[in-house]
Amino acid sequence: MFNLPNGFVSDFLVSQFKALPFPETDFSGQTIIVTGSNVGLGREAARHFVRLNATKVIIACRSIDQGEAAKKDIETSTKGKGTVEVWQVDLSSYESVKQFCAKAQRLSRLDAVVENAGIATPKYQQAEGMELTITVNVISTFLMALLLLPKLREHATKFNAAPRLTIVASDAHEQAKFKERNAESIFKALGDPKSKYQGDRYNLSKLLEILTVRELAPAMDASGKPKVILNTLTPGFCHSELMRHAVFPLNLLGWIGKRLIGRSTEMGSRTLVAAAAAGNESHGKYMTDCVVREPSKFVRSVDGEKAQKKFYKELLGVLESIEPGITRNI
Repeated sequence: MFNLPNGFVSDFLVSQFKALPFPETDFSGQTIIVTGSNVGLGREAARHFVRLNATKVIIACRSIDQGEAAKKDIETSTKGKGTVEVWQVDLSSYESVKQFCAKAQRLSRLDAVVENAGIATPKYQQAEGMELTITVNVISTFLMALLLLPKLREHATKFNAAPRLTIVASDAHEQAKFKERNAESIFKALGDPKSKYQGDRYNLSKLLEILTVRELAPAMDASGKPKVILNTLTPGFCHSELMRHAVFPLNLLGWIGKRLIGRSTEMGSRTLVAAAAAGNESHGKYMTDCVVREPSKFVRSVDGEKAQKKFYKELLGVLESIEPGITRNI
């Protein structure tokens, strides 16, 4: 069930019991988008941004009703009336992502985007012709990232500041098997409904996020366009809604694990806020416990770099097929 590399368990346990710094960065005047923020880590991160004086915090989620409930809760706890807006977006639909990003182009400014939304599903499901986890966690995540880059760069020019684009990954990337990396087409292999590796999809999606960020960040720098700080992070093992679709025995193990070693939702959310406040030292990097750390040995290996370049090239092709010309935004 678990693919645990050497040293993972000890490092994981040390991290889980580490007290993380309480967010104190001032976000005055800033507009921040947080996806998947009607519940869990995203909701608590949005609460922090409001508390830290952000001018506008956009809760991006599938359910407007749930988003409005989160808005009311955040406003009540922070006394931050008029700061939170609820926008609908469904990452299982490319058209929904496009519409959301088109709406974001009308914002007067955009300082930070925290792409927190994601799913973990044990059974094969399909959306947009691809396995659902890969559609939501990877393709739509980077579709949104590339569609919002021009707006973020507009802010960089107008306000002489470096906006941030944060992708919420996971230390679960260290457990990914990534058996598909040697296939002629990685995406074709990932979309195979008969694949034996559905149980690896969530872990793999988080690995693919990290690999993509490591390839995308230097490509953004090479463009010569205004700087956008791109980073990724793990929030650790937290009380959240992520495992709501887990089946036995993983659901039972998750329930026990959360009660024994799980971070509170608020504690985990501090990692999202830290990444959204991080400077150039985090660009293209992976953060653990609110600081830059190295990702898995595989990511840093020769095989990992080879898989990274291969996947990135394929992903750009997929994104171009969804939105022709999008790669020019890099």
